[in-house]
Amino acid sequence: MEIVPAQEEKPKEAEWPLERAEVAVQQLYDFRDHYFEHNSTEKASLKNQETEEKLKETLNILDYVQASSEETAQCLFLRGKALNVLPNYNPMAKDALAKAVKMNPKLVEAWNCLGECYWKNGEVEAARNCFMGALNHAKTKESLRNLSMVLRQIGKEPSEKVANIKESVERAKEAVQCDVKDGTSWYILGNAYLSLFFCGSQSPQLIKQCMTAYAQAYKDPVASNNPDLHFNRAMAYKFQEEYKLAINDFKQAQSLDPGWSEPTDEKNKLLSLLTKTLALVEGKGKLKPKRLNAMVKSLGPSDLGPYSGGSYSSQCGQKIQLDHVPFDKLQTGVNPNKVTVGKVVGFVPVDDPVPYIFAMIDRDNHCWPVTVYNMAVGAGFAVGDSVAIPEPFCQETDFVEDGQTFKFFSIRVENPIVLVVNKKKLGSNRLAPSTLAVTAKSE
Repeated sequence: MEIVPAQEEKPKEAEWPLERAEVAVQQLYDFRDHYFEHNSTEKASLKNQETEEKLKETLNILDYVQASSEETAQCLFLRGKALNVLPNYNPMAKDALAKAVKMNPKLVEAWNCLGECYWKNGEVEAARNCFMGALNHAKTKESLRNLSMVLRQIGKEPSEKVANIKESVERAKEAVQCDVKDGTSWYILGNAYLSLFFCGSQSPQLIKQCMTAYAQAYKDPVASNNPDLHFNRAMAYKFQEEYKLAINDFKQAQSLDPGWSEPTDEKNKLLSLLTKTLALVEGKGKLKPKRLNAMVKSLGPSDLGPYSGGSYSSQCGQKIQLDHVPFDKLQTGVNPNKVTVGKVVGFVPVDDPVPYIFAMIDRDNHCWPVTVYNMAVGAGFAVGDSVAIPEPFCQETDFVEDGQTFKFFSIRVENPIVLVVNKKKLGSNRLAPSTLAVTAKSE
């Protein structure tokens, strides 16, 4: 899209020093970045349009700036930066910035802006080269966090991807250290932790660090009005089964960028998943009463398999006491020294295999859903299977959305190989890491 500057009578040369152009470009970015501090989200659909109008005014000022030959590179940089203010790729911005860094390779900010242009155009390797070039001249938060962002998109082999994501975390940490109050750096650090969580061991510490970084980002009004931040935090909340918080963030992401359909799509998918889960539990898999009664009566201590007898030995050889309890005796959170067992009554059909969700009924006829993470595709169970869960993690869902009440207890299983199915522990062939894509829409 070609931006045509507004036409005005050209002022006298002395009235338009280079500093005037620098101020104009900064004001343009301030207008974009602080838009929602001065406007309600009801005007979100007008943000880009109004920013474009501000851009035209800025280009008009840039056209009037008379620079000496030594300042030509700076003028090109300012023009390229201004043209790069909108979300979409602008080839004129790239051309101006490429000329600027060619004339003056020490223009660090121009390297960063050029890298952002390449990023918008899907040229990831070229973007990385720009950010590396910038860091060769100066260590800035912009270069470091941009490099962090790009590193997560590079790598063909799994080991290479993991190594790049680990480096991404380190670069984001360095960006935060440059300015601990910059919310954008905190946000990108949160994304890096989230990516590392899903590509590796899925350590609870990593997801905690991710959410802490997001919380720091929210303290900055610029970052807190970034729809990507809300979307990515919603995906993290969804994984943690904090469903109401996830839905709230999906809605906020959509309100900040009405033209972006993915937040609404994800919100609707989540509500559909919860509706199906609720229907499965309330209907007990739509099994006939006679079959349900037979399944419940068949449950016995032997279904605990290696967890029967009141104790079991952990992987490190430690003996752990276990008391068999029904679902309604479980507390929210971890239930140490407890084991529960039930019969599978059905599954939640979903397009996304994470998590694997089934419902089971216990000896007291209580029916609860169970969410299993890191389960290999196609490694599910059959109706009628007995499933024993040691030290179960119990969660309560209770909220209202669009007039529908979602209220149920559930059990969350992070590692499927702790399960005992039909009196036998699952093998490691049932294990596969969960994955989640972190959006890079406007990082």
